[in-house]
Amino acid sequence: MSFQKKQVPLFLGIAIAMGVYMGSKLNFNDTTDKIFATNSKKDKLNRLIDYIDYEYVDDVNTDSIVDITVNRILENLDPHSVYIPMNRYEDNADDMRGNFVGIGVSFYVYQDSIAVIRTIPDGPAEKAGIKAGDRIVYADEKKLFGDSIHRDSITKYLKGKINSKVTLKVFRKGEQDLLNFKVKRKNVPIISVDASYKLTDEVGYIKVNRFSETTYDEFKEALDTLQGEGITALVLDLRNNPGGYISTAEKIVDEFLEDDKLILVTKNKSGNTDEAFATQKGDFEKGRLYVLINENSASASEIIAGALQDNDRGTIIGRRSFGKGLVQREMSLGDGSAVRLTIARYYTPTGRSIQRSYKNGNNEYYHDYENRYKNGEMESRDSIKITDSLRFVTPKGKVVYGGGGIIPDVFIPKDTSLESETLEYISRSGFASYFVFEFLEKNRNVLNEITRQEFLDTYEIDDDLLREFFDYSRIVEAHVGFENHKEHIKNILKANIAQQLFGSNTYEFILNEDDTMLKKVLEIESEKNLETLE
Repeated sequence: MSFQKKQVPLFLGIAIAMGVYMGSKLNFNDTTDKIFATNSKKDKLNRLIDYIDYEYVDDVNTDSIVDITVNRILENLDPHSVYIPMNRYEDNADDMRGNFVGIGVSFYVYQDSIAVIRTIPDGPAEKAGIKAGDRIVYADEKKLFGDSIHRDSITKYLKGKINSKVTLKVFRKGEQDLLNFKVKRKNVPIISVDASYKLTDEVGYIKVNRFSETTYDEFKEALDTLQGEGITALVLDLRNNPGGYISTAEKIVDEFLEDDKLILVTKNKSGNTDEAFATQKGDFEKGRLYVLINENSASASEIIAGALQDNDRGTIIGRRSFGKGLVQREMSLGDGSAVRLTIARYYTPTGRSIQRSYKNGNNEYYHDYENRYKNGEMESRDSIKITDSLRFVTPKGKVVYGGGGIIPDVFIPKDTSLESETLEYISRSGFASYFVFEFLEKNRNVLNEITRQEFLDTYEIDDDLLREFFDYSRIVEAHVGFENHKEHIKNILKANIAQQLFGSNTYEFILNEDDTMLKKVLEIESEKNLETLE
């Protein structure tokens, strides 16, 4: 009896060891099946961390050491393999999902409190009665004002689990007491389509700022509405769009290409390829199409531009795109952090890779933007460096090049003067937003009575407000000559006021009145109409 008792652990140990050994030899066809295999390289890294943790003379945050180590490893692979720490993971995930769970307000940390800029239409806060200009001072009795206020902590109290409730105390100008609102948190969209409207009776315009899970549905709704209004041509604005999900880009391209047209090819480490083709779903396969790109259009934006260009579909207008032809997959690291690791390269339908070289390191890779300024590429198409060995030809005989972004069919130079660069910064960076918010605080009651159309048709920025902005921004002190740009700056201020009153669609509508690329589109359209008449 005692012999049997002593032998049970031994038999059990042998069985477990055999099971582990046999299991290690099985192939489960999982892409991560080798990640956790033991080898001397991984043991060395683990042992070093343990030595530092237990033996080093001073206390060290080994978590931060691990973060630094992971970042250094990825930096030596390629510029687009990145580490997402635990404290940033949720925000990154929200961006890619296209929504988050919250109360549905955009806000500033203004002076020492949370000032509501706008409520999301039909969102929880708007339905509860919260208005632009309100100050949220408490969330479930948690103080949200004072010198110690921090945006991350604010977000923590306003976001939460779906259908959870938060009690807000709000200060509203003109009210003696704080107002109480109980708000149920819901999914709040992160909008991908900044604008959608008609440029002319025949030409529609859609601006997309990212490619998240919800982008295609937003885009399709906008396209359907414009088609219902009778457009025969479309401008798809992908300027400054950094990319996102490839699958979303494929769906959008599918709306423009005929059945079975090749969209792109991806090739992994083993040389295995995956091809994506257009389906029968396209609803704008015959209409005239223009795609706007610039030096900040990357990744999924370039997939769309490249697929259309290589299929001789539409006209690409703008400047050479960023040049990212690598595909990443997000992989969890088990502690709430993750890595986006490059797992494949993608190729346009003619077979070109538009990935820029990164053989000289990440620093030089990201300084390529400055090099484009120095070599004159921003101002002249002839200054774009091309390589004859990366020359490809589309089915209709158009010559295209790989090796570094999409070169547009119609080149639009960038005004690189100090005045123009400053004006672009003021208009697109949010620089004027605080000034506009303070202006609205003084004039909200009046401006809230104006409809969007009245604002567009009749509202004007006077010289007094322009001078106030000059004083506020101190741009005059930079000795930049703005005397000839007063009307442009007034238009920028009007657009920023419209953004806080009516949203991004009106903001883009106003700014686009002076847009060089859109003027070129309308010029091409006008020439086509003349050809038709002749």
